[in-house]
Amino acid sequence: MKNQWTNYYTGYVKVKAYGRGTERLINMLTRRGLHIWDVKRVGSESLIFHMDFREISKLRQVLRKSDCKVKFLQGRGFPFLMKRVMKNSGFLAGLIAFLICIFVLSNMVWGIEVKGAKPETEHAIRKELDKMGVKIGKVQFLVDDVDTIQRKLSDRIGALTWVGVELKGTTYHFQVVEKRQPKEIEKTSSQNLVASKKAVITNMFIEKGQPKVNVHDYVSKGQLLVSGLIGKEDKPEIVSAQGKVMGQTWYKANVEVPLKTNFSVYNGNETSKHYIKVSSLSIPIWGFKDPGYKKQEKESTDRPFHFLQWELPISYKVDTLRSKDDIVRSYTKEEAIKEGKKMAQADLRKLLEEEDQIIGEKVLHESMENGKVKLSIHYQVIEDIAVGQPIIQGD
Repeated sequence: MKNQWTNYYTGYVKVKAYGRGTERLINMLTRRGLHIWDVKRVGSESLIFHMDFREISKLRQVLRKSDCKVKFLQGRGFPFLMKRVMKNSGFLAGLIAFLICIFVLSNMVWGIEVKGAKPETEHAIRKELDKMGVKIGKVQFLVDDVDTIQRKLSDRIGALTWVGVELKGTTYHFQVVEKRQPKEIEKTSSQNLVASKKAVITNMFIEKGQPKVNVHDYVSKGQLLVSGLIGKEDKPEIVSAQGKVMGQTWYKANVEVPLKTNFSVYNGNETSKHYIKVSSLSIPIWGFKDPGYKKQEKESTDRPFHFLQWELPISYKVDTLRSKDDIVRSYTKEEAIKEGKKMAQADLRKLLEEEDQIIGEKVLHESMENGKVKLSIHYQVIEDIAVGQPIIQGD
Protein backbone atom coordinates (compact mmCIF):
# COMPACT_ATOMS: atom_id res chain seq x y z
CA MET A 1 0.00 0.00 0.00
CA LYS A 2 1.23 3.51 -0.75
CA ASN A 3 1.92 6.07 1.93
CA GLN A 4 -1.43 7.04 3.46
CA TRP A 5 -0.63 10.77 3.60
CA THR A 6 0.17 10.77 -0.12
CA ASN A 7 -3.02 8.88 -0.84
CA TYR A 8 -5.02 11.43 1.13
CA TYR A 9 -3.67 14.49 -0.68
CA THR A 10 -3.99 12.98 -4.17
CA GLY A 11 -7.32 11.33 -3.41
CA TYR A 12 -8.33 7.68 -3.79
CA VAL A 13 -11.50 5.72 -4.54
CA LYS A 14 -13.05 2.49 -3.34
CA VAL A 15 -14.01 0.34 -6.36
CA LYS A 16 -16.19 -2.76 -6.71
CA ALA A 17 -15.44 -4.95 -9.76
CA TYR A 18 -17.89 -7.70 -10.76
CA GLY A 19 -18.36 -10.08 -13.65
CA ARG A 20 -16.30 -12.88 -15.16
CA GLY A 21 -12.55 -12.74 -14.77
CA THR A 22 -12.17 -10.26 -11.90
CA GLU A 23 -8.82 -11.82 -10.96
CA ARG A 24 -7.64 -11.34 -14.55
CA LEU A 25 -8.72 -7.67 -14.28
CA ILE A 26 -6.56 -7.19 -11.20
CA ASN A 27 -3.58 -8.75 -12.98
CA MET A 28 -4.09 -6.48 -16.00
CA LEU A 29 -4.21 -3.40 -13.78
CA THR A 30 -1.02 -4.42 -12.02
CA ARG A 31 0.80 -5.02 -15.30
CA ARG A 32 -0.23 -1.51 -16.48
CA GLY A 33 1.45 -0.06 -13.37
CA LEU A 34 -1.71 0.95 -11.52
CA HIS A 35 -1.41 0.99 -7.74
CA ILE A 36 -4.19 -0.94 -6.06
CA TRP A 37 -4.48 -2.05 -2.45
CA ASP A 38 -6.81 -3.65 0.08
CA VAL A 39 -8.12 -6.17 -2.48
CA LYS A 40 -10.97 -8.25 -0.97
CA ARG A 41 -13.33 -10.79 -2.45
CA VAL A 42 -17.02 -10.19 -1.62
CA GLY A 43 -18.57 -12.97 -3.67
CA SER A 44 -17.83 -15.56 -6.29
CA GLU A 45 -17.58 -12.95 -9.07
CA SER A 46 -16.86 -9.61 -7.31
CA LEU A 47 -13.90 -7.87 -5.71
CA ILE A 48 -13.41 -4.64 -3.78
CA PHE A 49 -10.15 -2.67 -3.94
CA HIS A 50 -8.76 0.87 -3.57
CA MET A 51 -6.90 2.84 -6.21
CA ASP A 52 -5.48 6.31 -6.87
CA PHE A 53 -8.07 8.84 -8.03
CA ARG A 54 -5.73 10.10 -10.79
CA GLU A 55 -5.56 6.62 -12.42
CA ILE A 56 -9.29 6.21 -13.13
CA SER A 57 -8.72 6.93 -16.84
CA LYS A 58 -6.28 4.01 -17.06
CA LEU A 59 -8.83 1.78 -15.33
CA ARG A 60 -11.39 2.58 -18.02
CA GLN A 61 -8.90 1.65 -20.77
CA VAL A 62 -8.34 -1.77 -19.17
CA LEU A 63 -12.08 -2.36 -18.69
CA ARG A 64 -12.64 -2.16 -22.44
CA LYS A 65 -10.52 -5.32 -22.86
CA SER A 66 -12.25 -7.29 -20.09
CA ASP A 67 -15.69 -8.73 -19.36
CA CYS A 68 -15.91 -6.96 -15.99
CA LYS A 69 -17.73 -3.90 -14.85
CA VAL A 70 -16.90 -1.58 -11.96
CA LYS A 71 -18.81 0.54 -9.51
CA PHE A 72 -17.28 3.41 -7.56
CA LEU A 73 -18.40 2.99 -3.97
CA GLN A 74 -16.63 5.86 -2.20
CA GLY A 75 -14.12 8.68 -2.78
CA ARG A 76 -11.80 9.88 -0.09
CA GLY A 77 -9.01 12.41 0.26
CA PHE A 78 -8.43 16.10 -0.33
CA PRO A 79 -10.08 16.45 -3.80
CA PHE A 80 -13.33 14.90 -2.52
CA LEU A 81 -13.19 17.02 0.65
CA MET A 82 -12.88 20.18 -1.46
CA LYS A 83 -15.82 19.06 -3.58
CA ARG A 84 -17.99 18.68 -0.49
CA VAL A 85 -16.78 22.05 0.80
CA MET A 86 -17.73 23.75 -2.47
CA LYS A 87 -21.21 22.24 -2.25
CA ASN A 88 -21.55 23.93 1.15
CA SER A 89 -19.71 27.13 0.18
CA GLY A 90 -22.40 29.34 1.70
CA PHE A 91 -21.96 27.78 5.11
CA LEU A 92 -18.17 27.96 4.78
CA ALA A 93 -18.27 31.63 3.77
CA GLY A 94 -20.53 32.40 6.71
CA LEU A 95 -18.18 30.59 9.11
CA ILE A 96 -15.15 32.46 7.77
CA ALA A 97 -16.98 35.79 7.95
CA PHE A 98 -18.02 35.03 11.54
CA LEU A 99 -14.45 34.19 12.58
CA ILE A 100 -13.14 37.35 10.88
CA CYS A 101 -15.72 39.46 12.72
CA ILE A 102 -14.77 37.89 16.07
CA PHE A 103 -11.09 38.43 15.29
CA VAL A 104 -11.57 42.11 14.35
CA LEU A 105 -13.80 42.81 17.36
CA SER A 106 -11.24 41.12 19.64
CA ASN A 107 -8.59 43.60 18.47
CA MET A 108 -10.61 46.80 18.92
CA VAL A 109 -10.85 49.16 21.88
CA TRP A 110 -14.12 48.56 23.74
CA GLY A 111 -13.39 50.13 27.09
CA ILE A 112 -11.40 52.95 28.74
CA GLU A 113 -11.21 52.98 32.54
CA VAL A 114 -9.57 55.78 34.54
CA LYS A 115 -8.93 55.25 38.27
CA GLY A 116 -7.51 57.56 40.92
CA ALA A 117 -8.31 60.84 39.14
CA LYS A 118 -10.59 63.70 40.06
CA PRO A 119 -13.50 64.34 37.66
CA GLU A 120 -11.80 67.36 36.06
CA THR A 121 -8.52 65.44 35.64
CA GLU A 122 -10.34 62.42 34.19
CA HIS A 123 -12.07 64.72 31.71
CA ALA A 124 -8.70 66.16 30.66
CA ILE A 125 -7.26 62.64 30.26
CA ARG A 126 -10.18 61.45 28.12
CA LYS A 127 -9.92 64.61 26.01
CA GLU A 128 -6.22 63.97 25.32
CA LEU A 129 -6.89 60.29 24.59
CA ASP A 130 -9.49 61.34 22.03
CA LYS A 131 -6.89 63.57 20.33
CA MET A 132 -4.44 60.65 20.23
CA GLY A 133 -7.06 58.40 18.64
CA VAL A 134 -7.50 56.17 21.70
CA LYS A 135 -11.24 55.84 21.57
CA ILE A 136 -13.87 53.13 21.64
CA GLY A 137 -14.19 51.37 18.30
CA LYS A 138 -10.60 52.02 17.22
CA VAL A 139 -8.42 49.09 16.09
CA GLN A 140 -5.72 48.58 18.72
CA PHE A 141 -2.70 48.27 16.45
CA LEU A 142 -3.59 51.56 14.73
CA VAL A 143 -3.11 53.59 17.94
CA ASP A 144 0.05 54.34 19.93
CA ASP A 145 1.54 51.69 22.19
CA VAL A 146 1.03 51.95 25.97
CA ASP A 147 4.49 53.47 26.60
CA THR A 148 3.87 56.26 24.08
CA ILE A 149 0.40 56.94 25.49
CA GLN A 150 1.86 57.13 29.01
CA ARG A 151 4.60 59.56 27.92
CA LYS A 152 2.21 61.84 26.02
CA LEU A 153 -0.28 62.05 28.90
CA SER A 154 2.51 62.87 31.39
CA ASP A 155 3.85 65.62 29.10
CA ARG A 156 0.50 67.19 28.23
CA ILE A 157 -1.36 67.13 31.55
CA GLY A 158 0.38 69.10 34.28
CA ALA A 159 -1.83 67.77 37.10
CA LEU A 160 -0.37 64.27 36.78
CA THR A 161 2.51 63.02 38.89
CA TRP A 162 2.34 59.56 37.35
CA VAL A 163 -0.03 57.63 35.10
CA GLY A 164 0.07 53.89 34.52
CA VAL A 165 -1.32 52.51 31.26
CA GLU A 166 -2.23 48.86 30.79
CA LEU A 167 -4.12 47.12 27.99
CA LYS A 168 -6.12 44.12 29.16
CA GLY A 169 -7.95 42.42 26.34
CA THR A 170 -10.04 45.14 24.71
CA THR A 171 -9.91 47.64 27.61
CA TYR A 172 -7.33 50.32 28.44
CA HIS A 173 -6.82 50.79 32.19
CA PHE A 174 -5.34 54.08 33.45
CA GLN A 175 -4.12 54.36 37.05
CA VAL A 176 -3.54 58.01 37.96
CA VAL A 177 -1.53 59.70 40.70
CA GLU A 178 -2.23 63.43 40.82
CA LYS A 179 0.09 66.15 42.04
CA ARG A 180 -0.65 67.38 45.53
CA GLN A 181 -0.92 71.13 45.33
CA PRO A 182 0.48 72.85 48.43
CA LYS A 183 -2.16 74.50 50.55
CA GLU A 184 -2.02 78.25 50.41
CA ILE A 185 -1.39 80.02 53.66
CA GLU A 186 -4.60 81.62 54.76
CA LYS A 187 -4.35 85.35 54.26
CA THR A 188 -6.23 85.94 57.51
CA SER A 189 -3.64 84.08 59.68
CA SER A 190 -1.30 86.30 61.67
CA GLN A 191 2.23 86.47 60.32
CA ASN A 192 5.41 88.47 60.01
CA LEU A 193 7.42 88.91 56.85
CA VAL A 194 11.05 87.78 57.08
CA ALA A 195 13.92 87.70 54.57
CA SER A 196 14.27 84.48 52.55
CA LYS A 197 17.96 85.25 51.80
CA LYS A 198 20.59 87.89 52.32
CA ALA A 199 20.03 91.03 50.24
CA VAL A 200 20.13 94.83 50.05
CA ILE A 201 16.66 96.39 50.17
CA THR A 202 15.87 98.33 46.96
CA ASN A 203 12.14 98.93 47.23
CA MET A 204 9.25 98.26 49.60
CA PHE A 205 5.48 98.14 49.16
CA ILE A 206 3.76 97.30 52.48
CA GLU A 207 0.00 96.64 52.53
CA LYS A 208 -0.29 95.60 56.18
CA GLY A 209 2.14 95.51 59.09
CA GLN A 210 4.95 97.56 60.60
CA PRO A 211 8.16 97.90 58.49
CA LYS A 212 11.32 97.05 60.42
CA VAL A 213 13.87 97.85 57.69
CA ASN A 214 14.49 100.67 55.24
CA VAL A 215 15.62 100.95 51.65
CA HIS A 216 19.40 100.36 51.21
CA ASP A 217 19.54 98.27 54.41
CA TYR A 218 21.49 95.03 54.28
CA VAL A 219 19.48 92.09 55.66
CA SER A 220 20.40 88.48 56.34
CA LYS A 221 18.32 85.35 55.93
CA GLY A 222 15.50 85.08 58.48
CA GLN A 223 15.72 88.76 59.52
CA LEU A 224 12.39 90.44 60.37
CA LEU A 225 11.27 92.77 57.56
CA VAL A 226 7.65 93.57 58.41
CA SER A 227 6.07 92.93 61.79
CA GLY A 228 2.49 91.73 62.16
CA LEU A 229 2.22 93.58 65.52
CA ILE A 230 0.87 97.10 65.10
CA GLY A 231 -0.51 99.74 67.43
CA LYS A 232 0.53 100.47 70.99
CA GLU A 233 3.34 98.47 72.58
CA ASP A 234 1.33 97.68 75.71
CA LYS A 235 -1.69 96.51 73.70
CA PRO A 236 -0.59 95.60 70.15
CA GLU A 237 -2.94 94.42 67.44
CA ILE A 238 -1.99 91.27 65.58
CA VAL A 239 -2.47 91.29 61.81
CA SER A 240 -1.25 89.32 58.81
CA ALA A 241 1.66 91.30 57.42
CA GLN A 242 1.31 91.69 53.66
CA GLY A 243 3.48 93.32 51.04
CA LYS A 244 6.53 93.08 48.82
CA VAL A 245 10.09 93.74 49.85
CA MET A 246 12.33 93.91 46.80
CA GLY A 247 15.99 93.26 47.40
CA GLN A 248 19.19 92.95 45.44
CA THR A 249 20.49 89.39 45.69
CA TRP A 250 23.51 87.58 44.27
CA TYR A 251 23.98 84.34 42.38
CA LYS A 252 27.05 82.54 41.08
CA ALA A 253 27.05 80.19 38.08
CA ASN A 254 29.75 77.88 36.69
CA VAL A 255 29.49 76.63 33.11
CA GLU A 256 31.64 74.68 30.66
CA VAL A 257 31.32 74.99 26.86
CA PRO A 258 33.32 72.64 24.58
CA LEU A 259 34.79 74.29 21.49
CA LYS A 260 33.92 71.24 19.37
CA THR A 261 30.94 68.93 19.86
CA ASN A 262 29.94 65.86 17.84
CA PHE A 263 26.30 64.82 17.91
CA SER A 264 23.61 63.23 15.74
CA VAL A 265 20.31 64.80 14.80
CA TYR A 266 17.24 63.55 12.95
CA ASN A 267 16.93 65.16 9.52
CA GLY A 268 13.18 64.54 9.19
CA ASN A 269 13.36 61.58 6.78
CA GLU A 270 11.74 58.39 7.98
CA THR A 271 10.08 55.29 6.59
CA SER A 272 8.09 52.41 8.04
CA LYS A 273 8.19 48.70 7.35
CA HIS A 274 5.18 46.56 8.26
CA TYR A 275 5.26 42.86 9.12
CA ILE A 276 3.06 40.03 10.27
CA LYS A 277 5.11 38.30 12.95
CA VAL A 278 4.56 34.60 13.64
CA SER A 279 6.63 33.51 16.62
CA SER A 280 10.16 34.69 15.68
CA LEU A 281 9.44 34.87 11.93
CA SER A 282 8.60 38.32 10.48
CA ILE A 283 6.75 38.28 7.16
CA PRO A 284 6.94 41.66 5.35
CA ILE A 285 3.62 43.00 4.02
CA TRP A 286 4.48 46.65 3.25
CA GLY A 287 7.55 48.82 2.87
CA PHE A 288 9.89 46.42 1.07
CA LYS A 289 12.26 49.05 -0.34
CA ASP A 290 15.47 49.87 1.50
CA PRO A 291 15.47 53.64 2.15
CA GLY A 292 19.25 53.74 1.85
CA TYR A 293 19.91 55.97 4.87
CA LYS A 294 23.61 56.30 5.67
CA LYS A 295 22.87 56.42 9.37
CA GLN A 296 19.56 55.52 10.93
CA GLU A 297 17.82 54.59 14.11
CA LYS A 298 15.22 51.82 14.24
CA GLU A 299 12.22 51.76 16.54
CA SER A 300 10.11 48.59 16.63
CA THR A 301 6.61 48.12 17.99
CA ASP A 302 4.85 44.77 18.35
CA ARG A 303 1.06 44.52 18.67
CA PRO A 304 -0.14 40.97 19.41
CA PHE A 305 -3.43 39.87 17.86
CA HIS A 306 -6.21 38.56 20.10
CA PHE A 307 -9.07 36.18 19.60
CA LEU A 308 -11.67 36.71 22.31
CA GLN A 309 -9.64 36.68 25.57
CA TRP A 310 -6.70 34.75 24.13
CA GLU A 311 -3.51 36.34 22.87
CA LEU A 312 -2.46 34.71 19.60
CA PRO A 313 1.17 33.90 18.71
CA ILE A 314 0.74 36.32 15.81
CA SER A 315 1.45 40.05 16.01
CA TYR A 316 1.52 43.16 13.86
CA LYS A 317 5.05 44.58 13.80
CA VAL A 318 6.10 48.04 12.60
CA ASP A 319 9.74 49.07 12.20
CA THR A 320 10.21 52.84 11.93
CA LEU A 321 13.54 53.87 10.40
CA ARG A 322 14.62 57.46 11.06
CA SER A 323 17.51 59.01 9.16
CA LYS A 324 20.22 60.77 11.18
CA ASP A 325 23.01 63.16 10.28
CA ASP A 326 26.30 63.57 12.14
CA ILE A 327 26.88 67.20 13.05
CA VAL A 328 30.09 68.80 14.26
CA ARG A 329 29.47 72.06 16.09
CA SER A 330 32.50 74.32 16.45
CA TYR A 331 32.89 77.55 18.43
CA THR A 332 35.64 80.11 18.58
CA LYS A 333 36.65 81.13 22.08
CA GLU A 334 34.55 84.31 21.84
CA GLU A 335 31.52 82.35 20.58
CA ALA A 336 31.92 79.81 23.39
CA ILE A 337 32.00 82.60 26.00
CA LYS A 338 28.83 84.12 24.50
CA GLU A 339 27.10 80.74 24.45
CA GLY A 340 28.19 80.03 28.03
CA LYS A 341 26.64 83.29 29.21
CA LYS A 342 23.36 82.34 27.52
CA MET A 343 23.39 78.90 29.13
CA ALA A 344 24.13 80.27 32.59
CA GLN A 345 21.43 82.93 32.35
CA ALA A 346 18.89 80.36 31.11
CA ASP A 347 19.68 78.12 34.10
CA LEU A 348 19.33 81.09 36.46
CA ARG A 349 15.95 81.99 34.97
CA LYS A 350 14.65 78.57 36.01
CA LEU A 351 15.30 79.52 39.66
CA LEU A 352 13.60 82.94 39.49
CA GLU A 353 10.03 84.12 39.27
CA GLU A 354 8.77 85.74 36.11
CA GLU A 355 8.76 89.26 37.59
CA ASP A 356 12.33 89.00 38.95
CA GLN A 357 15.00 91.01 37.10
CA ILE A 358 18.66 90.30 36.36
CA ILE A 359 20.36 93.69 36.62
CA GLY A 360 24.03 92.74 36.56
CA GLU A 361 26.36 90.15 35.09
CA LYS A 362 30.11 89.85 35.60
CA VAL A 363 32.55 87.13 34.55
CA LEU A 364 34.67 86.41 37.62
CA HIS A 365 36.91 83.79 36.07
CA GLU A 366 37.57 82.60 32.54
CA SER A 367 39.83 79.72 31.44
CA MET A 368 40.25 77.14 28.70
CA GLU A 369 41.17 73.53 29.49
CA ASN A 370 41.00 70.35 27.41
CA GLY A 371 39.19 72.09 24.56
CA LYS A 372 36.57 73.63 26.88
CA VAL A 373 35.91 77.21 27.93
CA LYS A 374 35.15 77.42 31.66
CA LEU A 375 33.32 80.43 33.08
CA SER A 376 32.47 81.58 36.57
CA ILE A 377 29.79 84.28 36.41
CA HIS A 378 28.36 86.53 39.12
CA TYR A 379 24.78 87.85 38.79
CA GLN A 380 22.88 90.64 40.53
CA VAL A 381 19.13 90.08 40.76
CA ILE A 382 16.19 92.14 42.02
CA GLU A 383 13.56 89.88 43.57
CA ASP A 384 10.93 89.72 46.29
CA ILE A 385 12.70 88.36 49.37
CA ALA A 386 9.75 88.53 51.80
CA VAL A 387 8.22 85.27 53.04
CA GLY A 388 5.57 84.72 55.68
CA GLN A 389 6.39 83.53 59.18
CA PRO A 390 3.45 82.70 61.48
CA ILE A 391 3.17 84.66 64.73
CA ILE A 392 2.99 82.21 67.65
CA GLN A 393 0.87 83.57 70.50
CA GLY A 394 2.78 83.98 73.76
CA ASP A 395 6.17 84.74 72.17
